[in-house]
Amino acid sequence: MLWHTLLVLGGAGSGHRAYADSLLGGPEGLRRLAPTGPAGPAALARALGEAKPDETLLVGDLPEWLPRPGGPEPGEEELAGLAAAVRQSPARVVLVSTEAGAPAGGSAEALGGLNRTVAGAADAVVLVVAGQPVWLKGHAATRPAPPVTTAPADPPTTAPDLSQLKTLPVPDDEAKLGATEHLAGLGTVSLGGLAAVVRFAAGTQRRAVPAPWRQVRALVLLGDHAGAAAAGAAGSARQAKQLHAGTCPLARLAGPAGARVQLVETAGAAPMEEGPAMAEEQVEPALAYGWRLAQQAVDEGDDLLVLGAIGDGAETAAAAVTAALAPNAEPAGLLARIRTDQGLIDDAAWMRRCAAVRDAVHRVKSRSRTGGRAVLAELGGPDLATATGILLGAAARRTPVLLDGPVGAAAALVARNLAGQSRHWCLLPDHGRHPTVVRVAEVLGLTPWLDLRLELGEGATALAALPLLQAALALAAGPGAAAGGAQAGAPVGADA
Repeated sequence: MLWHTLLVLGGAGSGHRAYADSLLGGPEGLRRLAPTGPAGPAALARALGEAKPDETLLVGDLPEWLPRPGGPEPGEEELAGLAAAVRQSPARVVLVSTEAGAPAGGSAEALGGLNRTVAGAADAVVLVVAGQPVWLKGHAATRPAPPVTTAPADPPTTAPDLSQLKTLPVPDDEAKLGATEHLAGLGTVSLGGLAAVVRFAAGTQRRAVPAPWRQVRALVLLGDHAGAAAAGAAGSARQAKQLHAGTCPLARLAGPAGARVQLVETAGAAPMEEGPAMAEEQVEPALAYGWRLAQQAVDEGDDLLVLGAIGDGAETAAAAVTAALAPNAEPAGLLARIRTDQGLIDDAAWMRRCAAVRDAVHRVKSRSRTGGRAVLAELGGPDLATATGILLGAAARRTPVLLDGPVGAAAALVARNLAGQSRHWCLLPDHGRHPTVVRVAEVLGLTPWLDLRLELGEGATALAALPLLQAALALAAGPGAAAGGAQAGAPVGADA
């Protein structure tokens, strides 16, 4: 498991403090924590509880938090409170402590009790001896789970020039052909089904020998849907908390995959069974918000985006959008079964969702409101509109997107309705057997390059598959790539 809280132990001169610094590597939001008043485990517990989710805290010297000599030693209740604060801290925490010996701030016995308390509560513990780390608990990760940043729900009041939709670029066919020829010349190396991924990357990068992606960002949409769409939903607030805490599959996979996670908050959607999910005048700003998010990601160096969602009722809205836009789509057949936290099937909640989607789609079709923008207003809501804007903005900047889950799939269907070129920038790792994703893949001609039928939650499946995708690109570069095969990876048509 990728750690969220870590205790680094070491004796005098062991190098444990330098090792702790090397693990952090100066992440954004790093804050060093030291006592500013009376010390004690209770004071440290309060400081941890006041931290923010996007922070990384470095408690550079745990013994500093012991009471001064002659003061009362921490009791069991105070230590238990510190253990709870370590487990529940919203921030990522690295605590550094002396492994043995009496510190200046208290007795050896008090320090031992403090170390045992923190070690029991932390995800991971590492002992540094002569500069060499020995992991006593948890995974020997080289870095903490990356902090989750939050994009606030502040769509711009003016939309970008969406006339660009008529002239969005498409991947380079010459580069795809060059990639096919290159793969054929690899001799005994055969990538099988992953060859399609190499050709896709070649077209998007405009080079016959594409390079592995350098910087990946997962954009996770959080926008709840009121009414029957959210029947039986697990609760997006809890999911967001797990994402910030690093305990959900997406957060746990982000670090190993080398991906940054950005939570995108949007306005909520009205009950689709009662009327439009959002006002028509909200559609363009929501599209513009997604467009801007994609543009900002590319400006900050991201060359691959992953699209996911955790909003209550979002997959119901995605099914409704798909039913309205996909030919011969039966609304009830697009909704996955709903499972409770205990793994039981909730048929009553599923039937409520089915009725809401059926009635809403019938209303939309009877009024002939089946254009992309109209469907977003009537059925999709702000989160689906923002997701659509992300796909359009990414295509405008020639940046590929990994689709994962019904929200991203439905947004791809709407984006295709607004600009047909956008679908060529989408890659589907696995449909996870979700009926909405399966139907969209059929309509858009997106063949999953894996068929593992993973059901990890939106965004997590893509991050689980990403290392394999990156490995395919690295192998396709050939044995000379590491020694300086930049010439082979030059853009097709580029000047020598």
